[in-house]
Amino acid sequence: MSTDYTYDEQGQFFPFFILTITSLITLPLTYSLLKPSKELENTAPRIQSDFKPQHADLIEGQKRKQRRRERKLKRMLTVLAGWLMIGYMMYLIAVTARTIPRIWDPYDILGISRSASEKAIKSHYKRLSLKFHPDKIRPDPARNETVEALNERFVQVTKAYKALTDDEVRNNYAQYGHPDGKQSMSIGIALPKFIVTDGNGKYVLLMYGLLLGALLPYLVGTWWYGTQRMTKEKVLVASAGHLFREYEDPLSEGAALSTLSAGEEYPDALTAEKSEIETAKVESRLHAATGAAPPGAGPLLAPKDRAALERLEGRRRKVLALLWAYLGRVDLGDSALNDEKFEVAPIALSLNEALLAICLAYGSTGPIVSCFHTSQNLIQAMLPHASPLLQLPHITPAIAQAIEGGGASKRHLTVQQFMRMTEEKRRRLALGPGRLSERQYQTAVSVARQMPVLQIEKAFFKVLGEKFITPGSLVQFVVKARIIPPGSGPAVPDVTAADLDDVDPEEGDLNALLGRKSAAGAGAGKKAAAAAASTSAPASSSSPSDHADAGAHGHDTNIVGQPPLAFAPYFARDHSPRWHVFLADSKQGKMAVPPFTFVSFDKPLYHDDDASQAHGDGDDATRPPRRPTFAIQTLKMQFQAPPQAGQYTFAMHLLCDSYVGTDTTMEVTLVVDEMAKAEEWKRTAEEDEISEPEEDSLAGQMHALKQGRLGSVSGASSSPKTKRSKKKDGDEDEDDDDEDDESDTEGEDGAGDDASATDTDTDTDED
Repeated sequence: MSTDYTYDEQGQFFPFFILTITSLITLPLTYSLLKPSKELENTAPRIQSDFKPQHADLIEGQKRKQRRRERKLKRMLTVLAGWLMIGYMMYLIAVTARTIPRIWDPYDILGISRSASEKAIKSHYKRLSLKFHPDKIRPDPARNETVEALNERFVQVTKAYKALTDDEVRNNYAQYGHPDGKQSMSIGIALPKFIVTDGNGKYVLLMYGLLLGALLPYLVGTWWYGTQRMTKEKVLVASAGHLFREYEDPLSEGAALSTLSAGEEYPDALTAEKSEIETAKVESRLHAATGAAPPGAGPLLAPKDRAALERLEGRRRKVLALLWAYLGRVDLGDSALNDEKFEVAPIALSLNEALLAICLAYGSTGPIVSCFHTSQNLIQAMLPHASPLLQLPHITPAIAQAIEGGGASKRHLTVQQFMRMTEEKRRRLALGPGRLSERQYQTAVSVARQMPVLQIEKAFFKVLGEKFITPGSLVQFVVKARIIPPGSGPAVPDVTAADLDDVDPEEGDLNALLGRKSAAGAGAGKKAAAAAASTSAPASSSSPSDHADAGAHGHDTNIVGQPPLAFAPYFARDHSPRWHVFLADSKQGKMAVPPFTFVSFDKPLYHDDDASQAHGDGDDATRPPRRPTFAIQTLKMQFQAPPQAGQYTFAMHLLCDSYVGTDTTMEVTLVVDEMAKAEEWKRTAEEDEISEPEEDSLAGQMHALKQGRLGSVSGASSSPKTKRSKKKDGDEDEDDDDEDDESDTEGEDGAGDDASATDTDTDTDED
């Protein structure tokens, strides 16, 4: 048996092949382009303000440039070409005529019924022989008939007749479906024949060589080396190496900024022409500090920072000068230099993430805190140790110094402290010649009242389902906090004991145990949002589902407690605030528990009826401020307890990467008890749970006989309901007493040593 290869001469099948291959590539790429973005910066609401900083057009230009980079132009062009190819293949499928292969059927060839007898078949064949025999018929040119076609027709008629009358031929037809017996196998190729014939084979081989030998290795190599040249913080490996070599302990905020200038990502953002001249121009403006500091405030750069700048050369020196000019909000007098100034800040922020990872590996508290403060400075465009009031619109260093007492005070005012002043005092300090106008003052106060400041209400340690913390157990550090915008004043409700309770999840609830969101938890969050929208009272339900953990790693577009984007008018990127919590050993100056990052919360931060305002619909200047819910949020971090019993005092650091002056530091004490104490408490609890049997039961009667309390059988069974009711009442009284004891214990746990709760020595940036 031979094998025949047939090609798609009429183009019936190859469009299906091309359509399938193209769809496998185009459809996933299309989905990746059209699917909603889950980036926090794309889903978060915004703080309402119509403030436009100096060089707002340059900042917006940088944002547009970043959006163009994120558009994935190559992918868009590939998708467009794919859909054009799909459309063309579908057109070919629609217009190409179909050639349907026919099954060899002797009855159809002879034109007789399947029920015809053998005699009728012979008679019909004789008539066809007289009509179609080659010797008795001539080709008809009008019908495009040829002698070969006529001969082939008569041969098929003869084969059909024999298939129905001759035993051997009939057996071949019954077994193989053809009178000639087993036929050759035909393989169809869904490609036009001209591709592999007429000398075109070399071009096909060349195409295969380019695809498999050049294009495929190039794509794989590009992907592989692209992943290898970047770290998980999305910075170049070479940059991470420079940061590692530049690391030092202690690391001040100025030294951290100098370290960030060593990145390899900056050359793309800087012009190579006239680099030395531009560097000198930036430094001259920087040292003059035009418009960056009030008169008599001294140079913008500290002597140590200026010496570090002068030690550098070339591109790195220009980068560091631009970073200092950005933090000092210095006008460089040149549009190109100002544009570069705003472009290097986001690059420095991404490099700061890599520097933070290096600092975490070393574990020293000072450099870690400096990295977080550097992030705050870069986002807010503020010099290290500058007044937190500079975060508010229209407030300059001179105005901030006047509000703080004209230099008489050695400590800066935080935004919270400024907003806690009476309205009369605030206006007296902020309004006047050389200070803020009435409109500027209202804009600054409006922004301050929308800043998300996380205030800790309670922090304690616990072990899930246990009363004591034992050596080596998995400890949860629970932080109860709420977002309180500055200036909320009397609108902030008091915190109840139920708000500060942390109820363990039900046994078997893997979603709660692993910190994942369940459907019930999502529904509870939506119910809490609805409750917050229907009343002006805060949403502070104490149900277990409402006390779900804040989102720590990952993001869900259905989160109801996402804070607004950071108010950072000078930063050329949208940035969603992140809160970092870590524990440190204050005596050794070392980190004890690595930071846990929280980006959103499960309880609503604002009432639902303000949702349109939150996302920036309408005019910023005319919208009323959103109403916060002041809902208690639960933040949790897990770590393993120390291997030995004792009391361990840590310094808890809560830092926001976006706002200056909102950090909180407090001492917390972890009490680790001996295993024997926990086992003794469990044994005592189990014994207390054993109750006496019912008196009307057999076991109860036998117990009464042993005690000598059973007078007669009839007396024992005369009033079983009464006895049961008395027993129930007694049990309820005992349960009430037990609950009172338990609640008292829990209250002591909340403030005492058993649950390692701590409310002592809380320090914030505003104190």
